[in-house]
Amino acid sequence: MPFFMADSYTGPMTSTASTQTDEHQWLEDIDGAEQLEWARQHNAKTVQRYAQSPGFERMKQGILEVLDSEARIPMVRKIGPLFYNFWRDKKNPKGLWRRTTLAEYRKPQPDWETVLDLDVLAEADKENWVWHGADCLQPGYKRCLISLSRGGADANVVREFDLELKEFVASGFTLPEAKSNVAWKDIDHLYVATDFGPGSMTSSSYPRIVKEWKRGTPLASAATVYEGGEDDMTVSAWRDNTPGFERDFVSRQMDFYDSETWLRAGDGRLVKIDVPDDASTEVMREWMLVEPRSPWTVGSATYPPGSLLATRFDDYMAGQREITVLFEPDDTTALDDYSWTRHHLILNVMHDVVNRLEVLTPQAGSQPWKRESLGGAPELSTIAAGGIDEDENDDYFLTVSGFLQPTTLYIGTIGRGEPEPLKDSPAFFDASGYRVSQHFATSKDGTRVPYFEIAPKNLQANGRNPTLQYAYGGFEISLQPSYSGAIGRAWLERGGVYVVANIRGGGEYGPRWHQAALQRDRLRTCEDFAAVSEHLIARNITSPRHLGAMGGSNGGLLMGNMLTLYPQLYGAIVSEVALLDMKRYTHLSAGASWIAEYGDPDDPEEWAWIQAFSPYENAKKGQPYPPALFTTSTRDDRVGPVHARKMHAKLAAMGYDSSFYENMEGGHSAATDNKEAAFMDALGYAYLWEHIGRTSA
Repeated sequence: MPFFMADSYTGPMTSTASTQTDEHQWLEDIDGAEQLEWARQHNAKTVQRYAQSPGFERMKQGILEVLDSEARIPMVRKIGPLFYNFWRDKKNPKGLWRRTTLAEYRKPQPDWETVLDLDVLAEADKENWVWHGADCLQPGYKRCLISLSRGGADANVVREFDLELKEFVASGFTLPEAKSNVAWKDIDHLYVATDFGPGSMTSSSYPRIVKEWKRGTPLASAATVYEGGEDDMTVSAWRDNTPGFERDFVSRQMDFYDSETWLRAGDGRLVKIDVPDDASTEVMREWMLVEPRSPWTVGSATYPPGSLLATRFDDYMAGQREITVLFEPDDTTALDDYSWTRHHLILNVMHDVVNRLEVLTPQAGSQPWKRESLGGAPELSTIAAGGIDEDENDDYFLTVSGFLQPTTLYIGTIGRGEPEPLKDSPAFFDASGYRVSQHFATSKDGTRVPYFEIAPKNLQANGRNPTLQYAYGGFEISLQPSYSGAIGRAWLERGGVYVVANIRGGGEYGPRWHQAALQRDRLRTCEDFAAVSEHLIARNITSPRHLGAMGGSNGGLLMGNMLTLYPQLYGAIVSEVALLDMKRYTHLSAGASWIAEYGDPDDPEEWAWIQAFSPYENAKKGQPYPPALFTTSTRDDRVGPVHARKMHAKLAAMGYDSSFYENMEGGHSAATDNKEAAFMDALGYAYLWEHIGRTSA
């Protein structure tokens, strides 16, 4: 779950937010022997209570069968003439990077060529490698930079790889473990932002210096391209190698939502792209697309937040301001995503969290872009499309998925009729007895909050249905209908109701939906989630005794707040890889990078309202808190295990029914392979069934 970037920076201990005594602060030593032993002891208690029954083992194996299924769709990415896929299953727990042709991929059982076997590599290197992707040099695609993580952390080791020989390049580009931003400039040069030593990282634990590194020279001799400030989030540089449109760019990310981007000339001179700091931009061939996150006035026109604007890049850099509106949001509609093909732009638009697709085509001169429909999703489902190779053709992949509808993959070409079915994901549970419905709750301030409910068709509104309510509510991330065999097997088939709440803080209605719950307004996420819970209870779908809440990462913070602020609504809560100590969060792992989302607790004025949504600070004795499970990972260098450790320790010391599990590997996903993922998922579901099942007290 997002927070995106991260690390294990602990920062200075002299802030306003750290002046008071914290008896559990000793747990902040992530890799300390005493602290790890504490974690193992609490793990053992949780496993003994929730993960040693025959029912747990059946649930775990059912989820693992889904994750390891060879019938899953092997989603691919085109690199050069071939299609690449990273695949994990029972035989290959760490995974295979493999490739095939489009003709083979069309077959029910393609013939795959293994490019890199991560299990073999991990055994040879004696490392628990986790795949973090490959960046391949355009246009030849003969060399790649492969990122490998030890145990799932965000920090990577980067190695140069030869795609033709299928082996790492001897004496090639190699970067040691760090939170690096690295990109090809050409075959002999990289743009590298990494840990260059003391003073080279930001307070958010990311690189603040980007350099140009020449092949065959020491990294220490690389020439500085740009240097950001210690209080920035990070910096990076890259080259767009689109044939005929080769350009170099440098970016300074000041915080999670504000950045500056420059065009880098051949002599190293930087020319700033003059757009608002909170706008996101993309340059593709002759076009630049701009998405403002606040009203943007250019000349006599003002463009609303969440719109998508197009302008010719070279003309814009020369001072012209001819801008075309490609999308403009309204109260119920937002732009979810877009993707280029060679001659077209595909827009994915959400109306009340349900998708439709449009194709836009630029016209000659100043003519308006041509607009056509590419189809809409089936009722209460998700449809998404993306170009396959924006340099070569107008082919696209399209997926359709729903809570009860396994994913179908289509392939098509814009302008050549309907897409054709290519692959079908298997059904991992019998969905015929269930139905999906969308409802709207009214939050404390009168805001209409949508939520999806997946339940048996013969559901009885008797207040006794075990109901799992899930949400995220941050960083402008949307939760849309999607198929999950694990939820089907572990929750629905056992008689549960599953609910996804589209609360503010997310992106379901664009920037306004997100910004409505930023910083001092953060409690709106909790109010929205509580409103959905109250609506479920009022409809007699469930009752507090049978209502459980679950969320991860930022959603785990939400769960901590539902525990301390709305305990009367829930029978149990599961908080995964969560941020919980909002007083210390900017000094833990990558916390400083999220000040734009939550605020700065070292500022007394801001701490006055941050404190209201700090679960660790607000936990008190004598409250009607429901049982709560906190899960985390030692190798999570994004949020870190500290939050969950301290929250559990504090609640347990107060006498509450609190449980804890810390996977010693896994990073922010809390799992390095399918087996670990199945265990972590099953643990959360087993915990909820124990506490909110129909027979629970």
